[in-house]
Amino acid sequence: MSSDLKIRINILLIDSHCHLDHLDLSPYNNSLDHLLASSREAGVKRFLCVGIDMKSSKKILEITADHDDIDISVGLHPLQDGTPAVPSIEDLVSLASNSRVVAIGETGLDNYYGQESNDWQKNSFITHLKAGDRLKKPVIVHTRAAQAETIKILRNYANTEYGGVLHCFTETSKMAFDAIDLNFYISFSGIITFKNASTLRETVKEIPLERILIETDSPWLAPVPFRGSKNEPKYVLEVAKALAKIKGVTLQEVCEKTAHNYSELFL
Repeated sequence: MSSDLKIRINILLIDSHCHLDHLDLSPYNNSLDHLLASSREAGVKRFLCVGIDMKSSKKILEITADHDDIDISVGLHPLQDGTPAVPSIEDLVSLASNSRVVAIGETGLDNYYGQESNDWQKNSFITHLKAGDRLKKPVIVHTRAAQAETIKILRNYANTEYGGVLHCFTETSKMAFDAIDLNFYISFSGIITFKNASTLRETVKEIPLERILIETDSPWLAPVPFRGSKNEPKYVLEVAKALAKIKGVTLQEVCEKTAHNYSELFL
């Protein structure tokens, strides 16, 4: 039995953040079902497909309806073309009424690319947090170059009983622990495999495995050795391998712990 086959048999992975409606399906005869089958063969047992606007949130509910292993999050990403109308709390609650919706978002603040829309982002972020509070669901947070503002808003508006996750985390360990104190998890992507991410890997070492999730954020940010290619959920295995190496634990432990964390947060 090959070592790769042993890996597929012995591990069960969860991609806690992907965008299935944006994936390149051309290598899979333009079939999402075929791509998902390839991911399952690689050991991925569950997927969280995340909406980036109201249209995509509705679309992913439709295209994944026949897959019981796909969970959904609905929301409006902080980086948009212009400043579209912020959905109301009622809009988000209505969209999240489907039983497969386990979270609100992604939402948050991005001052790296979107500083000019900071006021709009704050308004949207707070609205999503209020919707999560009303629904008693966790919130998926995108944050970049907005550490103090993000934590301040979470402290003021997040429901700490249900918490959430700072996804695709690239910020400081201080921010991570501030979020953990608010019952948030920290999710790492393929960025931790990048050559220039040594500072982030030091942060990974500090965060307890009990508060970590893994993700691809596919189709973006493909991990080494696939960097430069379109990302897809099966590459979450590379994130898990990198996390195990950084933390000095086995791949099996990473898979078990992150799957448990996912279940604790979302299911």
